[in-house]
Amino acid sequence: MNLRILHLHTEYSLLDGACDLTKLVDRVAALGQTSVAMTDHGNIYGAVHFFEAAKAKGIKPILGCELYICKHEDHRAPGEGDENNHLLVLAENEEGYRNLVRITSEASLHGFYRKPRVSKRYLAENSKGLIGFSGCLSGELCEELMAGRYEKAKSVAQQYEDIFGKGNFFLEIQDQGWSRRSKFMRRSSAWSVRAIFPWL
Repeated sequence: MNLRILHLHTEYSLLDGACDLTKLVDRVAALGQTSVAMTDHGNIYGAVHFFEAAKAKGIKPILGCELYICKHEDHRAPGEGDENNHLLVLAENEEGYRNLVRITSEASLHGFYRKPRVSKRYLAENSKGLIGFSGCLSGELCEELMAGRYEKAKSVAQQYEDIFGKGNFFLEIQDQGWSRRSKFMRRSSAWSVRAIFPWL
């Protein structure tokens, strides 16, 4: 089985990641893997470093980002009292890359309130070429599942499938041995069968 790491934070996830990009691609190559994604929190600052390091080792670089999606309809509105959820996206092609640049720039320049945020509306307007994932336990879909609100979770998943297009939104499953993660995996496995959304 050719494992592909699609959710990974590097040293460019400020105050969060510590993964050195050169060491990362060296390890990926040593394991015989052919591709790896970089999905830092709220930014793609490391894109050039990542692409150069990966290409030097014959590894296919997959650029993505773990976005902060605000709950307000307008990310440019005052951010006081607003919360955000995480959402992972990967660029599928050049159009996706350009949209990812546009989204992360907008988030940093005009949506910054504690974190670089964008609205679902802005994401929908710039979603072509992007593939979406439900993200970690801080994702909106994950929050609804953990709270046992299955119909709301289905509505959220449907909304993201509408944004990214059919077959381009995935329920993300992670197992790091945490009790909350195990609880999520049990709930999501039962729910996804009923809701018919693909896992990753």
